[in-house]
Amino acid sequence: MKTILVDAVYAFVIETEGGFKVFDDMRKMLDGFPNRKIVLTGADDEQFKTFGLEKVPYKVFSLKHDPEKTNPEYYKKMLEYFNLEKEDVVYFEHNFEAAESARSAGIRTYLWDDKKRPLEELKTFLKENI
Repeated sequence: MKTILVDAVYAFVIETEGGFKVFDDMRKMLDGFPNRKIVLTGADDEQFKTFGLEKVPYKVFSLKHDPEKTNPEYYKKMLEYFNLEKEDVVYFEHNFEAAESARSAGIRTYLWDDKKRPLEELKTFLKENI
């Protein structure tokens, strides 16, 4: 069963007037899939707290900006850390450069529109690719 790689900030964690919080509608949609989920971020320790990443319900992976998600090496290190192959995962990411980086590492990736938040499109991508 494929693992769903989840973009952290501006996808799974959204900014609100009171700070950052989990996007509940996305969480409910993702919880409908039995697959393991891993949240990917570049956040350092301070940003981890700012974004509330310690409160997310899934495992969180960060390389603390070394390298950034815009570098394919980030994804290679992540796959190695979890003992996964690129064929074992699907990913969604809001940042175009990071999405392209993941694709260049061989990961099937959906570019998430953090303004429109198209949950049905994302759900369709996941259903078709897991």
